[in-house]
Amino acid sequence: MENYTKYQLKAADELASVLSGVDDLFVVACNKCYKEYDTMVEPDLDAFLELAKAQGKNVTGAMRLDFLCNKTQTAKRLVDAIPEGTKNVFVVSCGLGVQTMAYVDELPTFAACDSINYPGHHGMALTKKRCDACAQCYLTTTGGICPIVDCSKSLVNGQCGGAKDGKCEVDPNKDCAWEKIQQRLEKQGRIGELTAQPVQVRDWSKVNFKVINDYVKAIRATRQEGWYGGIHPVEGKEPTEHLGLVRFPEPKTVVLPMSMHLGAPATPIVEVGDKVKVGQKIGEAAGFISAPIHSSVSGTVIAIEDRPHATRGTCLSVVIESDGLGTVHEDVKPNKPLEELSPDEIIEIVKNAGIVGMGGAGFPTYVKLKPNKPIEAVLVNACECEPMLTADHRMLLEFADDIIFGLQAEMKTVAAPKGIIVIEENKPDAIALLREKTAGLEGIEVLEVATQYPQGGEKMLIKRAMGRSVPSGGLPADVGACVSNVSTVKAIADAIRTGMPLVERVTTVTGKYIPNPGNFIVKLGTSAAELVAHCGGISAEDVTIKAGGPMMGFPQTTLDTPIMKGSNGIIAIDTDVTEPQECIKCGRCVDVCPMELKPLHFVKLAGASDWQGCKDMNIMDCMECRCCEYICSSKLPLVTMIKMGKNGVRGMK
Repeated sequence: MENYTKYQLKAADELASVLSGVDDLFVVACNKCYKEYDTMVEPDLDAFLELAKAQGKNVTGAMRLDFLCNKTQTAKRLVDAIPEGTKNVFVVSCGLGVQTMAYVDELPTFAACDSINYPGHHGMALTKKRCDACAQCYLTTTGGICPIVDCSKSLVNGQCGGAKDGKCEVDPNKDCAWEKIQQRLEKQGRIGELTAQPVQVRDWSKVNFKVINDYVKAIRATRQEGWYGGIHPVEGKEPTEHLGLVRFPEPKTVVLPMSMHLGAPATPIVEVGDKVKVGQKIGEAAGFISAPIHSSVSGTVIAIEDRPHATRGTCLSVVIESDGLGTVHEDVKPNKPLEELSPDEIIEIVKNAGIVGMGGAGFPTYVKLKPNKPIEAVLVNACECEPMLTADHRMLLEFADDIIFGLQAEMKTVAAPKGIIVIEENKPDAIALLREKTAGLEGIEVLEVATQYPQGGEKMLIKRAMGRSVPSGGLPADVGACVSNVSTVKAIADAIRTGMPLVERVTTVTGKYIPNPGNFIVKLGTSAAELVAHCGGISAEDVTIKAGGPMMGFPQTTLDTPIMKGSNGIIAIDTDVTEPQECIKCGRCVDVCPMELKPLHFVKLAGASDWQGCKDMNIMDCMECRCCEYICSSKLPLVTMIKMGKNGVRGMK
């Protein structure tokens, strides 16, 4: 049986007839979708080129594309790809690919293939509405073959018994969809999944094609507003978004890892037995990309040893037993007013305060403030697009003046004429407050953006706020931008106004299995176990604990880890017990990847240890946002494989 691939070449005599009146051909072929993913290159293009050559035709060029029907990526790849002198374009794909090519290029476009019947509505899976061809997507259950559009009778419970020699009794020219489904699932060893499905009856009253067509047009007009890709996961912010910040009780002991930032770990400059105070430096930055560490309590150093770390397994840490007095170190004192500080002085304050990106990446902020390139705008990332977390939201509401002050300090440091506070539309109270606070402030605006994950990704934020694309391997400064998280600019304000280095942060503790969730101001080094216990503990067994949010958070095997500079959340959620299945090459991961990559290939390439292939497909551009894994019909561990691929690329000689 042929793989179900949505298209096959027309008969040779029909192609010869089409070719007879045209010449100077450019040929573009789609690497077929909805198929067993056993190869990255399909043979149909070569077969067509042989036929064209036999007809004496001049072929100006040819190229293969993944998911040709993806207009955004296809248009991007075709820029300057069609050679001069081309008069006609032949498309080796299904009808959707032909339509796409006709859309992106004005040359006469010819279909070299017959589409295998697939007339259903496309693009619906990326919205909150399901495809109303059936009101339920069966593609995972059926191995990528849609029984609604491929079965002439739109049966959902299996064969009708009316097929003869594999052909449908209603349409003898059409293969029986259910025979194809069964053969594919048997080949994949998945037939039991199908037979275990309950009997279903279709509700035809749900189908309204006019409504759906109007809906699709509206969605396509707005889905990629600002930037490509993204998803709309369940937000889950309701349990904590209305809860004010609460200062967490000072811990008896803090564990301060020497690595709470990107780059080289800090070097301890204290010894066991030393007395320390709040704000005292206990770890010295060990390089340009590094940051100092300060004590969050006053007390005695009782150990310097490896301790559990939320993202790195273990890490050299300074353990301090608090004396409960909260004595502040003598070096902690207010700086000069902002208007009297020079840019270099602000950079030094930020550097000495150990301030890093607090949205998760932990990049030393002082490095960002020395871009050596003109900066047009400082962007405050207040999107908090990660589901469930509300720490940044509460920061906006309760520390608005500090956030504005920190933004003004950054603008002065990088000589940016403009500051933009970017907030997702699901925080209307924060938008209203910040607009009120910034009214009349020169050069500062509050930009409301659509709620879409990962809107808070640095490159997405710049694309949405400034309409500029950071090049592959580039930095925000390359396009005149400097981006900082809400908590980061608040920390800058604290360092200037009070002299206090980064010794605490706001953390959300939430999730289905947290009885008393909340938003807390927490001393760095506080045990995550203490924080969770304060919220009532974990209310069930077989629960997944993550440091961070559900999308980009790190699963924890122990709660004996400390709160760090990037610890924006601790969540307790259901454990995913889904078993991965074989890739059905549906292309949904390509549709949602905000970095415009092709995640499905990384699984194959990394699995084969093809590190050069991973590099060639720009795996290092992946931000590990997990959109691809979230949308994957086969539940493949895409991010795990991507991390493997990145490590392989880093190890190449």
